Amino acid sequence: MSGPQILSTGQWIKNQAIVIEAGRIAAIIPAAMLKHHFPAQHIEFPSHYFLTPGLIDIHLHGANGHDVMDANEEAWHGISLALAKEGVTSFLATTMTAEPDKITNVLKFAAGLKKLPGAQCIGIHLEGPFIANAKRGAQRDVTVFPDIDLFEQLQLAAANQIKIVTLAPELPGAIPFIKMLKNNNVIASIGHTFATYEETEAAIQAGATQATHLFNAMRALHQREPGPVPALLLAKNIYAEIIVDGHHLHPAIVDLVYQLKQKNSLILVTDSMRAKCMPDGNYELGGQTVTLTNQRVTLADNTLAGSVLTLPEAIINMVKFTQCGFEDAIQMCTLNPASVLKWDHRIGIIDKGYDADLVVFDDQFGVAATMVKGKFVYQH
Repeated sequence: MSGPQILSTGQWIKNQAIVIEAGRIAAIIPAAMLKHHFPAQHIEFPSHYFLTPGLIDIHLHGANGHDVMDANEEAWHGISLALAKEGVTSFLATTMTAEPDKITNVLKFAAGLKKLPGAQCIGIHLEGPFIANAKRGAQRDVTVFPDIDLFEQLQLAAANQIKIVTLAPELPGAIPFIKMLKNNNVIASIGHTFATYEETEAAIQAGATQATHLFNAMRALHQREPGPVPALLLAKNIYAEIIVDGHHLHPAIVDLVYQLKQKNSLILVTDSMRAKCMPDGNYELGGQTVTLTNQRVTLADNTLAGSVLTLPEAIINMVKFTQCGFEDAIQMCTLNPASVLKWDHRIGIIDKGYDADLVVFDDQFGVAATMVKGKFVYQH
């Protein structure tokens, strides 16, 4: 593949070509050397296009009229294809707070899932049910306290595919639960919480390493009771998810977070739901009716209920709201999530030996093509 500028290991390079063999990047060579690789198939894009690693979304519930909780092939295939159109090559299917039996059914479906036609599911993000009822946001009122036995049952149903668990650290049993997650190489992500600063610090000491959609569904910042946000911002080992759609966070807050966490500790996520790619109207999320109006999804009481954001839109907004460059914003949804999931030896950058998960953007940052393991899953 040749033509576009290539974002390779954080730097833009020109007049280079990528050689792909058996779904992996075999080499990055000067474009003039391509003649030595004929009669192999040669794919060329315009020189004013851009080639980046495939985007990775570690927090999404649905798209294109479908939801992860639908737990059927039509829904998951529809989500996979919709994500491919926005340049996503890997994602964590994110569950909602629900009765244990319903969550178990979703996890069993995921465990038996065959290869998807577009973006690939590389694990599960369990968002609830171990969250604070007072900060459940658009989640249903069926939250439970952190329960190690229940988690083990869920992980068994998921065939060990649960990679992230969002939980509120102030709940009874949360600290031993976090320690258990850490011992089992599962990420404890602090979210949907009314925790104090001290309770959040205790969770970080116990092994929590991530924040779920920072600021959103969290106790508000106050000068005498800081709450969870400053603890998460100041901790050096905490990755922070942020939803940069202009609705969930004011641009000034995005800039503040960027200046404190910098490019290596931020993860752009969409938290998208089934209304993404769909017209304005009423939709279902976690058993509740939500309304999409002008790119904003809310419950009847105006509580935000996920988003219809795409990751390319998040990248553009990140550059617009802060002083970061495109390459840094792209890192926040490629290398950073890959590092969190310990997949950064396979995906997240363009380099020799890595999976050929690639996105071609045009000069307007529209997705021209998406490739998963060397095969196109979307072409405009």
